[in-house]
Amino acid sequence: MNEAAAWLAAQMPTESGVALIHNDYKLDNILLDPEDPTRITGLLDWEMATVGDPLMDLGTALSYWIEAADPIPFQHVRQSPTTAPGFITRGEFVERYRERTGRAVDNPVYYYIYGLFKLAVILQQIFYRYAHGYTKDERFAPLGEAAKGLSRQACEAMARGRI
Repeated sequence: MNEAAAWLAAQMPTESGVALIHNDYKLDNILLDPEDPTRITGLLDWEMATVGDPLMDLGTALSYWIEAADPIPFQHVRQSPTTAPGFITRGEFVERYRERTGRAVDNPVYYYIYGLFKLAVILQQIFYRYAHGYTKDERFAPLGEAAKGLSRQACEAMARGRI
């Protein structure tokens, strides 16, 4: 986590713009049109919304986009069926984002690592509460290891320089 934090601070790009961002943009926070499941009709879970760089929403979505070839520890944080046959890759997701928004994404690895880092921090704070007895929900027991998997995934992305 320290390595990822230092890398993010050193590599921070200039803002791509400013917009209202959801800040937890992922598949299980969207509603789809039942007649046309390629059309988003709603977006749920707005409590982390803020004003910021719209590419941060892209980074968040990428952090949840697990691919079939990703390492097993990273697979353990998968919440969506992105490993199923027919799903696009993270790279293809970025290309569609570029096409549909017209926004340049010059450094997608930065936003991916940002998303992984942010998600690892969230999991760490939930695990901390569990480990110190502030919550008893057993679903939180594996979150410490999940945060480590996210951190390793971030370090691997830094090393290879791509998502």
